[in-house]
Amino acid sequence: MRTGSWGHVDGLPVVDRCLVMGVVNVTPDSFSDGGKWFEPEAAIKHGRELLAEGADLLDVGGESTRPGAARPEPDEEIRRVLPVIEALAAEGAIISVDTMRAHVAELMLDAGATMINDVSGGQADPDMLPLVAERKAPYLCMHWRGHSIDMQNRAEYGDVVAEVIAELAERLEALSRAGVDLNRVAIDPGLGFAKHAGHNWEILRRIREFAVLERPLLIAASRKAFLGRLLADEQTGAPRPAVRRDDASAAVTALAAAAGAWCVRAHAVAPSADAVRVAKRWGTV
Repeated sequence: MRTGSWGHVDGLPVVDRCLVMGVVNVTPDSFSDGGKWFEPEAAIKHGRELLAEGADLLDVGGESTRPGAARPEPDEEIRRVLPVIEALAAEGAIISVDTMRAHVAELMLDAGATMINDVSGGQADPDMLPLVAERKAPYLCMHWRGHSIDMQNRAEYGDVVAEVIAELAERLEALSRAGVDLNRVAIDPGLGFAKHAGHNWEILRRIREFAVLERPLLIAASRKAFLGRLLADEQTGAPRPAVRRDDASAAVTALAAAAGAWCVRAHAVAPSADAVRVAKRWGTV
């Protein structure tokens, strides 16, 4: 991790290129790794490995948000992530806590996390936005239409990009009304959340349109199902397994970085770390 080159623009951490956020799923049912990092010791070791691969920051979460996933109880979510965040933060890692619960976010900020990644954009817990305002924590606000258990039933759009931008603008207004400094807020269009494959591809095709919101943009495409369907076996039609989607994920990283994304979220950091450097050099040719 290259802490010496860090700065802050608009209240959010930056370097001189797109950031790479490494994913640490402390869940038994993650779509991407099937619970491989569920035990705290394994998750801490994995976080260290992602930093060694070039992650600029880590996103640690204890609730699976794959389509159809059931929510853990708050105490269980805390049990999963607290020792991981405490250990990695103590070693100097910059950590985002991936949670929709204000109480969990508050405890993890106390434990050493510096950012909140709320996939609900403050809609799942009415206490979240007041907490963000009070703690002045950088906040990642994602486009969201409902919990994982039935979110794909809400994947109905006319113009997906226009509607996602409009709904994110509404969330930014809600954040502002709650007293949150928008200079500390980044946005995420929520690929795969209440969106089918065609919606995801349209968002990526028109990624530059999100600049109208004037907020840093996070892109989280890593290992998602729409990539697996694109790369399906030509004979059987079976989607490519999640752990074999990292090359395609890195390709999306290069696209996002070249389009000016502030950060990409990646399960396999090394390919995306290479991709953002290629995109940066490409932009100077």
